[in-house]
Amino acid sequence: MRQLLSSLSYFSIFFAPFILPILVWILSNDRYVEKHAKLALISHLFPVAAGILLFIMAVSAGSFGAVIGYVILFAVIYFGSFVYNVVKGIQVLREYA
Repeated sequence: MRQLLSSLSYFSIFFAPFILPILVWILSNDRYVEKHAKLALISHLFPVAAGILLFIMAVSAGSFGAVIGYVILFAVIYFGSFVYNVVKGIQVLREYA
């Protein structure tokens, strides 16, 4: 059950990126599950924070080429975070298998 809740925190990027890790983190009494829920929440929040920062930088840049560059950089960051969450979810599931 520990691995399932921990991996669901990572896999929640598909269906509830912020809600499920927060709920698991708050409601869980197990340190292992809390740790993975917190890491999943941080990895879900990272692209949002990077997106806000990149949006501010794109608005202040003013040129179309810079805006496209920032959009591409955001896509790379989001894709990297997505892959990280899927890989970590699989690793947690296979940890004790």
